[in-house]
Amino acid sequence: MSTRRHLAVFTTASLPWMTGTAINPLFRAAYLAKDGDREVTLVIPWLSLRDQELVYPNKIVFGSPLELEAYVRRWIEERISFRPSFSIKFYPAKFSKELRSILPVGDITECIPDEVADVAVLEEPEHLNWYHHGRKWKNKFRRVIGVVHTNYIAYVKREKNGQAIACFMKYMNTWVTRIYCHKVTSTPYITTVKIPRIMIIRLSGATQDLPRSVVCNVHGVNPKFLEVGKLKLKQLRNGEIAFTKGAYYIGKMVWSKGYRELLDLLSKYQSKLVGLEVDLYGSGEDSDEVRKSAELLGLAVKVHPGRDHADPLFHDYKVFINPSTTDVVCTTTAEALAMGKIVICANHPSNEFFKQFPNCRTYDSGEEFVQLTLDALAEQPAPLTDMQSHDLSWEAATERFMEAAELNLPISAEPRIHQTSKASLPAFMRTRKLKQSLEDASVYLHQALSGLEVTRRAFGAVPKTLQPDEQLCNDLGLAPAKKKRLKLKLMT
Repeated sequence: MSTRRHLAVFTTASLPWMTGTAINPLFRAAYLAKDGDREVTLVIPWLSLRDQELVYPNKIVFGSPLELEAYVRRWIEERISFRPSFSIKFYPAKFSKELRSILPVGDITECIPDEVADVAVLEEPEHLNWYHHGRKWKNKFRRVIGVVHTNYIAYVKREKNGQAIACFMKYMNTWVTRIYCHKVTSTPYITTVKIPRIMIIRLSGATQDLPRSVVCNVHGVNPKFLEVGKLKLKQLRNGEIAFTKGAYYIGKMVWSKGYRELLDLLSKYQSKLVGLEVDLYGSGEDSDEVRKSAELLGLAVKVHPGRDHADPLFHDYKVFINPSTTDVVCTTTAEALAMGKIVICANHPSNEFFKQFPNCRTYDSGEEFVQLTLDALAEQPAPLTDMQSHDLSWEAATERFMEAAELNLPISAEPRIHQTSKASLPAFMRTRKLKQSLEDASVYLHQALSGLEVTRRAFGAVPKTLQPDEQLCNDLGLAPAKKKRLKLKLMT
């Protein structure tokens, strides 16, 4: 392996699905590759035409991976000031209606050739590994880093039998991240052992605590939002009216995204919020119910279809209200701050990163929410400093990621422990060997369970996703599953 890093960024979603795990890993790949010091591959799911119709908005579908790759590249190039130099690969996937998620099919570690398998960045490591049946990530890659995006526990608690499901999911998430994300990459039977490192990055304290994890926001905002912020700052300094609209919220229109909390607050305190106008933007399963609930209020709350937050329509709003407590780090909150707006949000671990910005106002009670909202509508936002703008950028997010993941040292500079023989191993190395043996047994158990169709289906996997079907194989140019099994049999 050369001293140049090879990073493979695996994620659980792809454009045109406008979700955080489609957008943020795409920006991460672009900025990791920006300086040319690293080779970066973005690995995203490929769905069959039937699943694309279920997932992608506005009836957008793609006949081949090349078409989707062109769409993704065009989208990112329109939003950054440089030409991204990362490559794109696809893994076979299926959409689960029950989980409302895209799930990998087969062994997705095969997407990266062994000779360049250096660093794997697993965006949503728990999600990628719930049903993983294939090569152990830590055996293939020198370093496996997980970036936890989603507060799955908070979501499932809102479902039927949510407490029981959350308890099981908490255990499952801990299990798969422990065994598949790095702690020790080798055993005392080979020449060197890497010093254990933190390999799980939690975007905020809102996620469940996981083994070997550190809390660090490694996300930035689309540069277009920072450009809007600079324009608004210029208008304010020139004495112009920068904001002509009041308050709004944008997010996927499902109750769990904060709409219930917001409408409850507006309903309880509408006598104190007389004259308040709030616009809600979003599309989702609960759109009709949200619209009906808003119509019952005595306040002017209008519900609109979802649209891109970068749309000029949003530039003139002064106050962004986000009462959600299910997010990990809310992308739209960061975008609103970048555009120079005042943000009203709950005092919650998911908003900890935003508290450093003077335009972020957090509340602990309904009374505080009312006062903060009225104050925000009556005053002008504080100007963003250059340092604050930088902290919101993807350049700064990439710096934080490299530091948190300990990737800012060249491979040759990584500390190692050299050893001479098994008998001379110090006590802590023998303890590590025992832990490694237990971990290997845990991996074996997970592989055994994830290799049985009945077990997979019992725990929510899409039926017949142990290997890609004929359509996915044809789309991606993969060998049919039967031929792959025969090849493995001949090799053994």
